[in-house]
Amino acid sequence: MKRLYFIIGCTAAGKGSVGRELARRLGARIVSVDSMKVYKRMDIGTNKPSAQIRCQTPHYCVDVVEPSESFSVAQFVSHADAAVEEIASAGAVALAVGGTSLYIKALSEGLFEAPAGEDSIRANLLAQARLGELAAMHERLSKVDPAAARKIHPNDERRIVRALEVYETTGVPISSLQQQWDTGQRRYDAVFIGLRRQKEDQSRRINLRVKMMIEAGLRDEVAALLDEPTGLSSQASQAVGYAEMIEHLRGGCSLEDAIEKIKINTRRLAKKQRTWHRRFEGVTWFDVNADETPDHVCERIMAEVFPDLEKVTDGR
Repeated sequence: MKRLYFIIGCTAAGKGSVGRELARRLGARIVSVDSMKVYKRMDIGTNKPSAQIRCQTPHYCVDVVEPSESFSVAQFVSHADAAVEEIASAGAVALAVGGTSLYIKALSEGLFEAPAGEDSIRANLLAQARLGELAAMHERLSKVDPAAARKIHPNDERRIVRALEVYETTGVPISSLQQQWDTGQRRYDAVFIGLRRQKEDQSRRINLRVKMMIEAGLRDEVAALLDEPTGLSSQASQAVGYAEMIEHLRGGCSLEDAIEKIKINTRRLAKKQRTWHRRFEGVTWFDVNADETPDHVCERIMAEVFPDLEKVTDGR
């Protein structure tokens, strides 16, 4: 079983910078575990590493598909498996770096495979959603599968349709089927390295990141994506940072309100990630101080997780 090192943590915890420094020391390559970095030209809002950085440290699972396309968990696992195989063939260490919790779980433990639905049922549900009945559909879901409804946002058309499709096809709530996924199996010899910050520091870093994204031209990036003939898929357009800016560009709110919404929704995302992280067992957590540099964090990781390699890679 191949070994795969995961670097996990909430958004803006510093995973990218620490991962790159760790890769430099280990001569490793990075597998991005981020559901939005797979999209081409979605660069600023996803905090995607620059072309120069990727030239210095190879990154996989970045710029895989067009923004108009959907991208499933199964597709990600297939791309990531191929990346890990290529990295292993090169004799390098594979670092899986990112914060999309579902992708982390699927890559490390396997995919939850819900039963295939019927085309007629799915088509009917999609038609209802397009006719503006999404709120009523979410309310119906809360009655037949309250556990799923609590986890799915009322505006998340794709997941609402899928949950109702599974229920109407099988008569079994999708949340019950998902519980069968938690078997503790492993696809890799996974080593989990977690970065954790105080909530106040996390919020400060989130606000700073949003400010930097706006200054870097997030509004123009989203406007250019909307102007593309093929447009944005529902999946891509729901990404934090993009959804709020799309609302602004379509006249739904001011730029200042959109920026504030991005900050709020990013903090909510971090909260969800913290909840997910409790599901992962055997994580070696590193509490990162507000003024601590990536280099110093790597020193601690090297000493605890890679003690035999510390002298070999020192100063590389």
